[in-house]
Amino acid sequence: MLSELYIRNLAIVDEIKISFTEGLNILTGETGTGKSIIIGAISLLCGGRANTSSIGKRSDNAYVEGVFFFLIMMKKF
Repeated sequence: MLSELYIRNLAIVDEIKISFTEGLNILTGETGTGKSIIIGAISLLCGGRANTSSIGKRSDNAYVEGVFFFLIMMKKF
């Protein structure tokens, strides 16, 4: 499960840190506020292709970091 997402200089996002909780997490907001950029950043974390046109205007690079939490369930036999 993705528990935290950190984005810096990706498209219109200068810097943001998002914490997700267990269960359903919903992204809402006005048009143009960056919801699709957040989904795109998650796609990058999962191995999606990066594009240099997504780098923001303030830097030569963008940064996306995710913290994943894995819970291993052990079965009793």
